[in-house]
Amino acid sequence: MSDLLVAGGQVLRPDHTVERADVLVDRDSGDIVDVVDPGTADASETLDASGGLVIPGLVNAHTHVAMTLLRGYADDKPLDAWLQEDIWPVEAELSADDIEAGAELGIVEMIKSGTTAFSDMYFHVDRIADAVERAGVRAVLGHTAVTVGKDDEAARADLQRSLDVAAEFDGAADGRIATTFQPHSLTTVGEAYLREFVPKAREADLPIHFHANETENEVDPIVDEHGVRPLEYADDLDLLGADTYVAHGVHVDETEIDLLADTGTGVAHCPASNMKLASGMAPVERLREAGVTVGIGTDGAASNNDLDAFDEVRDAAMIGKLAAEDASAVPAEAVVEMVTEGSADLLGVDGGRVEAGANADLAVVGLEAAHLTPAHDPVSHLAYAVRGGDVRHTVCDGEVLMRDREVLTLDERAVRERATEHARDLVARAEDGA
Repeated sequence: MSDLLVAGGQVLRPDHTVERADVLVDRDSGDIVDVVDPGTADASETLDASGGLVIPGLVNAHTHVAMTLLRGYADDKPLDAWLQEDIWPVEAELSADDIEAGAELGIVEMIKSGTTAFSDMYFHVDRIADAVERAGVRAVLGHTAVTVGKDDEAARADLQRSLDVAAEFDGAADGRIATTFQPHSLTTVGEAYLREFVPKAREADLPIHFHANETENEVDPIVDEHGVRPLEYADDLDLLGADTYVAHGVHVDETEIDLLADTGTGVAHCPASNMKLASGMAPVERLREAGVTVGIGTDGAASNNDLDAFDEVRDAAMIGKLAAEDASAVPAEAVVEMVTEGSADLLGVDGGRVEAGANADLAVVGLEAAHLTPAHDPVSHLAYAVRGGDVRHTVCDGEVLMRDREVLTLDERAVRERATEHARDLVARAEDGA
C-alpha cells in the first residue's frame, strides 16, 4: 500500500468535535484508512499538520469555473441587466482555449483555499475535464443547455449535447469526474423541450442540476404562464428528485420548501452572488428545518468575485441570520456542515467527513495567524474567521495537490499568465464586436 500520514495536528471529526489525531490515507484507493492516536502510525509519506486543523476538503456545490476570466469585468448591476448587457455578449466570444485557461485559474484558486471538489455548469466541458484531470481535483461537470433565442433545431441540439456530454465524461479522470444533465433554468429552457428531454435524462439515470428561483423575475413568469410556483412546475416536469439539486433557491415559499423536502431535492446556496446581484436572501434556516439538504456554492467569479469557499461560509452564516431575523439561525456548525457533508451529498461525493472509508479529500488549515488567535472554538473559526489563505495543504483522492501553499499539480504562475492573456483578448473581441 502506498500511504500518506497527515500528522501532528488536530482533526475535525464528523460530529464537529476536534481532537488531536493523525489521519492515515491509502493513496492507491484514495480513501482514508483510519484516524488514529498521534504517533501510532507510520507511512511512506508524511504531511505535517502541526499547529493546524485537518478538515474535509471543501465542496463548492455550484460554480461556473471558467468565469474567472470575467472577474471584475461587470459589477454593480442586477442579474437580468448584468447577464443581458455584459455577460452573455462576452460569453458569445468565448473559445475552448479561453474556457480551459479560465478553468485552470479557478481550480488553482480553489486548491489554494482548500476546495477539493466542485460542481460546474458551463460549455466546452471537454476542456474543463482536461483541467480537472491535470489538477487532481474532483468535479461534477455538465454542458448547460439554453433554448431561448434559438430555433428549434439549435435548441434541441443543445439539450441533446447536455445528455451526450453527461454520458461521455461520467467517470473520467480515474473516476474523479461525475456528470449532470443541465437545463439552464425554468425560464431559459422552453417547456416543450423539457418535456422531451427530461425523460431521456431520467432513462439514462443522469442527475439533474439547474438554476431555480434565483430572483423574483424567475418566479413571476412561471406563475403567470402556468399558474403554479416554479418548483411545482418543475415537479410536474419530473425535474425534482433525490438526484436533483437546484442552484440558489432564493425565492421559495413554504409549499416549495415542503416539495423540496418531500422529493429529496437539494439546494446549492450561493450567498455572495445573491447579495452582490441583490437577488435576495435564501431562507436557509427554513430549508434546513424542513429537512432539505443545503450545500454551499460560490457561483461564478464574475458575480462573487472569488472562489474562496471560506468567504462563502461566513456569508452563509451572516445572511442566514438576517433572513431569519434570528442571531442563532444558521450557526457555525451548520455552515461548516453545509460546505462539507451537505455539498458532498448534493454532488454524490463520498466525502465531506474525516473518517475511515471516506474519500481522502482533505485540507489542513493553519491556526497560528493573529486573526485565529486565541482558538477558543476551532469550528467557530472555520465559520467566521478562517480565510482561504490560511490553508496550508490540500489533498484530493489521497494525492497532495498543495504542500505548504505550493500547488504541485499545476504551474500557478503559468496558469495566471495564460488566464490574464486570454481574459484580455476575450474582452477585446467582445468590445470590438459590440
